[in-house]
Amino acid sequence: MSAEAEGRAAAERFREKRHLGVQPLGDLVAIIEQATGIDVAVLEADQDQHGLMMRDPQRDAVFIGVACTRNPMRQRSTLAHELGHVLFGDVTDAAAGTWRDRSHEEIRADAFARHLLIPVEGLREFLGERAPLTQPVLSEVVQRFLVSPPIAAIALCQAGYIDAATKQEWLPLTTRQLATRFGWSDQYRALQEESDRRRAPQRLLARAISAYAEGVLSVQAIATLRGITRQEAEAELREAGVVPGERPVAWADSTALPDAEVDLAALDEALNAPDHDAETPDMTTRENG
Repeated sequence: MSAEAEGRAAAERFREKRHLGVQPLGDLVAIIEQATGIDVAVLEADQDQHGLMMRDPQRDAVFIGVACTRNPMRQRSTLAHELGHVLFGDVTDAAAGTWRDRSHEEIRADAFARHLLIPVEGLREFLGERAPLTQPVLSEVVQRFLVSPPIAAIALCQAGYIDAATKQEWLPLTTRQLATRFGWSDQYRALQEESDRRRAPQRLLARAISAYAEGVLSVQAIATLRGITRQEAEAELREAGVVPGERPVAWADSTALPDAEVDLAALDEALNAPDHDAETPDMTTRENG
């Protein structure tokens, strides 16, 4: 089976198993965390670093991280791509090779991401028999499924809505261009603000807040996790009714303590011993005159 076919089949299984239908996916971070139990974080990273997947074989724990970015569609495709690697159990070096000789695993993860985000049946349900397709329709597809124009163009071509020449013509287009031309730039800016903020894994943050409420974790730890100030974190928690509880100190009853026998003979002997130091010159403070 080709990498394309494997990726598509896995994406369809993922949606079917989790009852996601063929509709556009909303908050992809929350969907991945709730559907798989995988911890996902949006992190500040270098410009060239988009995403990563890490697996701890001893604890069978998986973590997905993606970079903060002003390109929300790329962040979504990166999340879906890394999820594909997790589901296929890939442990290859993603940095190896070039775009011309990309590995089977990378091509498969790309296909998984595309079919997860914009399934062919979802396109057909949305577009019906509409033809011919023009750039305004491409803009509608990009806006509805929250994918980049190149991914939308490839999906439209695979679904038989456009030919290869039109696909090539639309590949260089950007989401910003379409949003500006067709009146949804305000929505795009809101998406940019969301994708450019740090985001801690939900389960980790929930455990930290529970520990704070129990009085065993500082509010600064929660602020650090979220990338906000201590004052902001404290104010949000207080508004939500989360305050650290008082942990009672259990003092021991002195009457319940056992009797201790102390032999002071050795101490008396040491105190009564002659002071030899007084007869010895202090060599550490002498200086040559």
